[in-house]
Amino acid sequence: MAGAAALAAGRASAQGSGAPIRIGLLHDLSGPFAGAGSVPLFQGAEIAIELFNERGGVDGRLVQAVSADSQSRAEVAINEAERLIGQERVDVVIGVYSSAHAVPLAQRMQAAGKILWINSAIATAVLKGKNFTTIFRPTVHSDQYGEGSVMFLSEHCERTTRIAPGNFKLGIIYEDGPYGVGVATALEANANRVGMPIALKEGYSATAPDLSTLVTKLRRERPDAILQVGYNPDITLFLRQAKSGGLRTRMVIGHGAGYSQIDRLTETFGREIDHFCNVDPAATQMLSPERLTPQARELQQILLDRFRARTRSNDPPTHASMGFNNTWVFLEHVLKPAVRQGGGSVEAMRTAALAVDIPVGGTIQGYGVKFRPPGDEMAGQNERSIAVVMQFENAKSIVRWPTPIAAGPPVMPLPASSPFALR
Repeated sequence: MAGAAALAAGRASAQGSGAPIRIGLLHDLSGPFAGAGSVPLFQGAEIAIELFNERGGVDGRLVQAVSADSQSRAEVAINEAERLIGQERVDVVIGVYSSAHAVPLAQRMQAAGKILWINSAIATAVLKGKNFTTIFRPTVHSDQYGEGSVMFLSEHCERTTRIAPGNFKLGIIYEDGPYGVGVATALEANANRVGMPIALKEGYSATAPDLSTLVTKLRRERPDAILQVGYNPDITLFLRQAKSGGLRTRMVIGHGAGYSQIDRLTETFGREIDHFCNVDPAATQMLSPERLTPQARELQQILLDRFRARTRSNDPPTHASMGFNNTWVFLEHVLKPAVRQGGGSVEAMRTAALAVDIPVGGTIQGYGVKFRPPGDEMAGQNERSIAVVMQFENAKSIVRWPTPIAAGPPVMPLPASSPFALR
């Protein structure tokens, strides 16, 4: 024990006498994105850093997080990122909720030669064709959301509604930023691939004060499923106006962001959102521990215990799992080897990130981690990420697709008790 302690002390001394390792955390802690998922994303990251430090950090060197609030505004996000890498002198920034922020941020961070570790922003356009070398995204990308919705409906629509996929009409509505456009494009491409007709595809501003015209168009087209891509304020506005306007359908499917905030949706709509679906990486409590590695099971329970103690939430939102999971991957599998083997330089972190090789079941969200290399069309994207289709029941989310990991078949179409059900 004395020898091990001496070795650890010598290593810490060689690496800076236990000086803290500073990293930036960039989230929307105010503005509309705060309540749409960015705050639990931040809370999950905080818990990961807290646990990492409790376990000794990197040979006694603890992580010191420097937090910044991007205020749900792209220009503020850019200014805060520049402050973090310029004034605060951090080499890595973790977080980023909005794809509209991530697109310009990725360009700035690459130009500055710094690491941007994206825990949430999912638009494929953030990485596709950019050939970044210092930008990494361990979570899913928007093409996977489009595939999840369409494959789920294609697999279940005829059995549950007696409508074949070739006649099952979709209504696709989306906020017109990179996030919404990316998912909507993937939805359209996958629908065309399986021959599922699109009755309406239309974008709108996430800050629009009125969506009643969109409701009217959907009523006229009568889609069998409404697929929405949006944040909490616009989703809330749409559902309120859809209900009052008499819009009816067989299924409503969201795609992360605002639809992942089941607590907020339940506060507003109660059990009226029962049996709606959402596509996102799985919140860890949705997964059976037996499907995870022993290390991932331990982390799963730690996050659930600590997040519930902090927030008194019985069903932590997906973004809490995303914040913890993806931050932990960076700390344990990138930062630790980079500091030990390369002094913690940007190049050492980049090299460590490209060497990450976590198998499926090795993270609390069930997926593995392996980043696509430079030169790949999606360089920096985790090729082992997984999006699931979950269904709301009594303020909880239950995995319904992919079928091999589903808790059971979906309730479809929406039952007559739903105010949104087709009559």
